[in-house]
Amino acid sequence: MDKYSFLNAAHTSFFAEQYDKYLTNPDNVEPSWRAFFQGFDFGLEGSLEDLGIDSDKSGMVVLTNGRKVEMPETLQKEFQVIRLIDGYRSRGHLFTKTNPVRERRKYEPTLDIDNFGLTQEDLDTVFDAGKILGIGPASLKEIIRHLESIYCDAIGVEYMYIRTPERIQWIQDWLNKNDNHPDYTPEEKKNILRKLNEAVSFESFLHTKYVGQKRFSLEGGESLIPALDVIIEKAADQGVKQFVVGMAHRGRLNVLTNIFGKSPKDIFSEFDGKDYEETIFDGDVKYHLGWTSKRETDSGKMVNMNIAPNPSHLETVNSIVEGIARAKQDRDHGDNISEVLPILIHGDAAFAGQGVVYEVIQMARLEGYTTGGTIHIVVNNQIGFTTNYLDARSSTYCTDVGKVTLSPVLHVNADDAEAVVHATTFALEYRMRYKRDIFLDLLGYRKYGHNEGDEPKFTQPLLYKSISKHKNPRDIYAEKLIAEGIIDENYVKELEEKYKNDLEENLMDSRKIEKTRITPFMQDEWEGFEQVTEEVMLKPMDTTYDLKKLDEIAKSITKLPEDKKFLRKLERLVEGRHQMYFEDNKLDWAMGELLAYGSLIEEGYDVRMTGQDVERGTFSHRHAVIKTEMHEEEVVLLNEMGENQNGKFHIYNSLLSEYAVMGFDYGYAMASPKTLTIWEAQFGDFSNGAQIIIDQYLSSAEDKWKLQNGLVLLLPHGYEGQGAEHSSARMERYLQLCAKDNMFVADVTTPANLFHLFRRQMKANFRKPLVVFTPKSLLRHPKVVSTKEEMANGSFQMVIDDADVKASKVKTLVFCTGKFYYDLLEKREELGREEDVALVRLEQLFPLPAKEMRSIIKKYKNADDIVWAQEEPRNMGAWSHMLMHLDEAKQFRVASRRFYGAPAAGSAVRSKRRHAEVLDYVFDKSKDNMQIR
Repeated sequence: MDKYSFLNAAHTSFFAEQYDKYLTNPDNVEPSWRAFFQGFDFGLEGSLEDLGIDSDKSGMVVLTNGRKVEMPETLQKEFQVIRLIDGYRSRGHLFTKTNPVRERRKYEPTLDIDNFGLTQEDLDTVFDAGKILGIGPASLKEIIRHLESIYCDAIGVEYMYIRTPERIQWIQDWLNKNDNHPDYTPEEKKNILRKLNEAVSFESFLHTKYVGQKRFSLEGGESLIPALDVIIEKAADQGVKQFVVGMAHRGRLNVLTNIFGKSPKDIFSEFDGKDYEETIFDGDVKYHLGWTSKRETDSGKMVNMNIAPNPSHLETVNSIVEGIARAKQDRDHGDNISEVLPILIHGDAAFAGQGVVYEVIQMARLEGYTTGGTIHIVVNNQIGFTTNYLDARSSTYCTDVGKVTLSPVLHVNADDAEAVVHATTFALEYRMRYKRDIFLDLLGYRKYGHNEGDEPKFTQPLLYKSISKHKNPRDIYAEKLIAEGIIDENYVKELEEKYKNDLEENLMDSRKIEKTRITPFMQDEWEGFEQVTEEVMLKPMDTTYDLKKLDEIAKSITKLPEDKKFLRKLERLVEGRHQMYFEDNKLDWAMGELLAYGSLIEEGYDVRMTGQDVERGTFSHRHAVIKTEMHEEEVVLLNEMGENQNGKFHIYNSLLSEYAVMGFDYGYAMASPKTLTIWEAQFGDFSNGAQIIIDQYLSSAEDKWKLQNGLVLLLPHGYEGQGAEHSSARMERYLQLCAKDNMFVADVTTPANLFHLFRRQMKANFRKPLVVFTPKSLLRHPKVVSTKEEMANGSFQMVIDDADVKASKVKTLVFCTGKFYYDLLEKREELGREEDVALVRLEQLFPLPAKEMRSIIKKYKNADDIVWAQEEPRNMGAWSHMLMHLDEAKQFRVASRRFYGAPAAGSAVRSKRRHAEVLDYVFDKSKDNMQIR
């Protein structure tokens, strides 16, 4: 007991300070104090036994180690009050007034003082623990009032799980200020009311003029508009120059009009269903379209604002927005990434239910994907389509996924406009200070059903009975301001009348005879780029590159720094590359790829590549990042090009995600057309994890949203007996998505052709997505080599004719693609059929070079057997694509695997046998493997 005799003499405020530190972060407390607090009564009389602690009324406390300590009662009470404060900090959010239309669920234990060993007699006692809250010594009654005001009113705050004491302290200081309640001036309050009026009046106007039409209204969540308004105004004052916003359809039209300044006239034209000016443009529903605008803030700052287009796949846009923001940061704001602010607006059911949300959140702190913090705003309708929130998630809150990155979460009553703006201001300040994500959960409701023609009472009769009687946030706030004497009874009526008169004028203008014109999204970034047709895509392009410059690049990427030590295998690899370029002149796939990047970098383009294990390459071929042996220091030779370094090479191993990562890089390419942006799949069919990005953006965005995008997908493809999931990149799926001029699809077979394909992608004055089926076994195949002259002086070959045969002697003409060519070449040599069989490689599958193919067919006029040969099953690969795009293909003999559900056999023996059958049939039409079962 002597060891703790100081307890009788020490000042209670000192104990309070130490104990508060201990509760926030035990590691920050001196070890002897930590040992003491670990065994001390945490204040809950009912839980003392559970903690292994006993206490008696004399003030003797038995610690967990069995030692008895005499504790003055006043000190015990101080600790109990601190524990009460900690209870509010940790669990106060469970007892807030944040639900505007129904009672909250009940949680136990409550924050009643008797749960902390305190009684009614203690309410008037003054405790030093009040200093922790910034109010100095205060009565327990005053401390509780202060805690209720901070943690249990219209804003609930979750943050105590954060592991950085400095951030916790900053949050607590911010919350303690003004009792976590704003102190706005009359003008600030009028501005909040003005934005609320715009939000409410816009929806009621549309509801009157376009009865029953889908608009996915914001009614029940109108406070989103003043929230976004305050972010933009205050962020601009803190140096933000660009905003990138992503949101689904709920409230989107309202945001476009009242935040982004899109003319209501244009929105009304879209409601009236007018056609578009461009014949080649299909367009999309009005609540999916993107928009770019410049806005001057109240303080005179000019900011650039983008809201990304999005499909009905609600949360898909998240990763697109992050990619756009990162591209803008890399290109124009590298010195201060905070100048670009991503804002993501979510729905509660989608936020809790869709996996891409988690994937994007996990990106937030990763080197290749960080954007300096995103403000997430959940417009919480408490319902998804017709599904109640209790059926929509297992977690307490829809925002619980945000805690994965230890981010603060604020739950706010969306009917309390001042609380919403206050919480939004907090979110902005946190993001700007810490460059981290933060989450706002605006708890409101949805006035109508999933759309304005829906009847929600079918499935939620009680909820919608309550909603039907509920006042909108504008009227609730107006009553508050009238009671405060800030406005009179006519103020809102006049605001609404003026706003609706403006809308009425726009409506009249929109009904004049004209077609709708879509303003290109981010048109500043795309100045000088043209939208082109399939005919232009098929034209040859100059992709040559000066040989002397190529030599210089080769020198840079085939020499390691002499002052660093590397693994001997890596040294040999780099030496081998030097030899293959400067001595043998036989360049393999990796060299063709790296030289393509180097040539573009020298010309001033940037290159960005991401994917799982891309730095080394899944098949250990690329080695774009080389690490030193002792310290794993990274060396990127493509960034060590000296005078040739006019662009930058960015390469990042990604998180184990396809959906979010491909979406991120699609967004990056959308905002940076002068960057060769590449996503590589670990194996080709892994891209099916990103199918939504492929379907809703990659293949269709130009038709829907007038968007160009040059994203390159590298998809390893080839049958080498590795089983169903490591053989096929499912090329048939991409080819089925091809139409008119929407993308390039290639399956190249030489390093030189890859070199020119990448260069064509950037040298064109247009951008199309490029899907490349890349090899695995060919990466080191002795015949898969090119010369440096073929790279410097050549061009991309859409079709590679057979240079080793005499056309007049050919009886069998074989069209094939990709790695299968080399299998056929080996088989032809084995059979001694070099004279009568021609092997022609189709290097570009879309747009299909039909003209060149017809010329080749005509050239081999003596061939009476024309074969389409593929290693894939008949129902996969490119065969169905050939039938759709080349009439002559109907006369081809097809050699392929049979029809199968799985792309390849799991048994290596069976796979080899099937492969051999196809090869046999190519050269002998009597061996039709389709007849063999």
